[in-house]
Amino acid sequence: MGSFWPGQAYPLGAHFDGAGTNFAVFSEVAERVELCLFDDAGPEGNETRLTLPEVDGFVWHGHLPGIMPGQRYGFRVHGPYDPHQGLRCNPNKLLLDPYAQAVEGRIDWDQSCFGYTFGDPWSRNDLDSAPHTMRSVVTNPYFDWGDDRPPRTPYHETVIYEAHVKGLTVSHPDIPERMRGTYAGLGHPVMIEYLADLGVTAVELMPVHQFVHDDLLIKRGLRNYWGYNTIGFFAPHNEYAAAGQRGEQVLEFKAMVKALHEAGIEVILDVVYNHTAEGNHLGPTLSFRGLDNPSYYRLVDDDPRYYMDTTGTGNSFLMRSPHVLQMIMDSLRYWVTEMHVDGFRFDLAATLARELHEVDRLSAFFDLVQQDPVVSRVKLIAEPWDVGEGGYQVGNFPPLWTEWNGRYRDTVRDYWRGRPATMADFASRLTGSSDLYADDGRRPSASINFVTCHDGFSLHDLVSYNVKHNDANGEGNRDGSDDNRSWNCGYEGPTDDLNVLALREQQKRNLLATLFLSQGVPMLSHGDELGRTQRGNNNTYCQDDELAWMDWERLRDNFPLLDFVQKLTRLRAAHPVFRRRRFFRGRPPTDPADSRLSDIGWFTPDGREMAEPDWLAGFAKSLQVFLNGEAISEPGRHGERIRDDSFLLIFNGHHGDLRFTLPPDRYGDSWLRVIDTADPMLAEEQNAGSLKAEETLVVEGRSIQVLRRV
Repeated sequence: MGSFWPGQAYPLGAHFDGAGTNFAVFSEVAERVELCLFDDAGPEGNETRLTLPEVDGFVWHGHLPGIMPGQRYGFRVHGPYDPHQGLRCNPNKLLLDPYAQAVEGRIDWDQSCFGYTFGDPWSRNDLDSAPHTMRSVVTNPYFDWGDDRPPRTPYHETVIYEAHVKGLTVSHPDIPERMRGTYAGLGHPVMIEYLADLGVTAVELMPVHQFVHDDLLIKRGLRNYWGYNTIGFFAPHNEYAAAGQRGEQVLEFKAMVKALHEAGIEVILDVVYNHTAEGNHLGPTLSFRGLDNPSYYRLVDDDPRYYMDTTGTGNSFLMRSPHVLQMIMDSLRYWVTEMHVDGFRFDLAATLARELHEVDRLSAFFDLVQQDPVVSRVKLIAEPWDVGEGGYQVGNFPPLWTEWNGRYRDTVRDYWRGRPATMADFASRLTGSSDLYADDGRRPSASINFVTCHDGFSLHDLVSYNVKHNDANGEGNRDGSDDNRSWNCGYEGPTDDLNVLALREQQKRNLLATLFLSQGVPMLSHGDELGRTQRGNNNTYCQDDELAWMDWERLRDNFPLLDFVQKLTRLRAAHPVFRRRRFFRGRPPTDPADSRLSDIGWFTPDGREMAEPDWLAGFAKSLQVFLNGEAISEPGRHGERIRDDSFLLIFNGHHGDLRFTLPPDRYGDSWLRVIDTADPMLAEEQNAGSLKAEETLVVEGRSIQVLRRV
């Protein structure tokens, strides 16, 4: 190891250049910053401390020749410790590099990891945390990407599959055991073939940034399974790596992305930039708190001992801070440029918009994203709510963004469980939620449609339980939402009643068919296509076990449901009328002599065009929707005029069978049935029999039929 050179203040973090490594870390309050290097003598290694020789613009830096990839390191900050003023520097705490691209080990929650002595949160604890916490790792920047290209699937052609890296693959019998539950497992040919056959175009991975398992969960014998507890915004979580933790996880993650791209599948990351794993004033000192507490976190104005919390997790990043904004934007660019990911879903995104107290959609963060030449070009998906005042912001994000449409989820659930007066709202959700997105120039693809996601019931449980059953979480069933909008089809939980089981399967098909027939971007929660159950637990954030993992043995039992989902994705992919780039206009041509039809038509069960009283009838649960494939009026990818088949969607939300009269022959004189949720094994359409205009057909209670115009 040579002596320090001055090095550079940017880029921040540790960067190997072939001859050595440049280290740079921000701290405005520091009086001195030590770089701590660990050798391989024993599991912890001997520590060498070196003072960073230079500071420019509050960035402490130096270049050390001979430091190679795989080197473990951390920082110690000498500076003021005065919690009453929000200052928490303590050189006895080994700190992770906020820009670390790989992390080794985990925190064991020894008292030394905290800045105070247990029982007195305003005291000072000088125990050395190094033997009990994580280490940053210098990584190798070189990787053979070959001819990797981002798929850049247009939003209107996108089908998202929300998945957990471990939960999806950990029990897959055809993946080698050492690769299960890892990035390598997700990139395995067996998994990629499954995703491709399913018809998804993007996997949205639950958090893969380095995160921490909460102390309270560990004490209960549980773990932070979901991972919404980030501590490293540049590092892939080390427990998901089959290859090792000395930087190998970075190469393994890149190989996974490359393999998915080769199959035309995008990778979207669920990211948590609103808070960190250091929690509130009682939390550990792991990184940001010890580096520069008041620059990174929102502190209570008149009492900076405490943290402002709009996330329900203990702290919130200070989005007014240029250093916080720089770190977030550097992180986003890193994952796009170096790790080749294709987009991001922002957890509790309303928090990112809070500059003072209110949610401001023109906040600094959104301005930075808008003008960034890298980040602005990838998929940006907001979870448009947080727990603060005014935090529910569905429909209020800037035009560049798409949103998880919570209104869609709630309305579709309400419709199929039989709630009254949902017809008009259901029609809005089915056609892309123009009431939420059209007024600011956005298109149907702004709506990420979903019926289920990681948070809440799985699809199987949605039709099997009326209430949550979260006892396994150890919180007395108090955790998790009580607003599930579910229906157990007449019996709570598992049953042998064949009628109940049949109705549940039909309800699953209704919900799935609605999802894939709706305008917007469909998102499927992993395992729903196989009937994955969490036994009524709607908050499996701490269940890192079979309760939350994918049960691949159910594949044999649920092939009909999987086949039905594949049929839906093929239908959607083949017909642009189900994935329009623009909203329906909903009116015919203005020239009375023009015989062209409106791009969409709404009909009552008896074949009449819907009038206002039909929409307002609280008991109404059934309608017919005509989708005009000849009136898409938008160019294809290569400028060609898109023309498609026309379809009739027949929804019977009533519990009993209904007779439907098809629309007049000007909408179509001959129709073929292509989907029937009451008959999942429906033969191919050419063998299903033709239906004529104004013919009457019986549609089973709680079912959907899809007819294609001949």
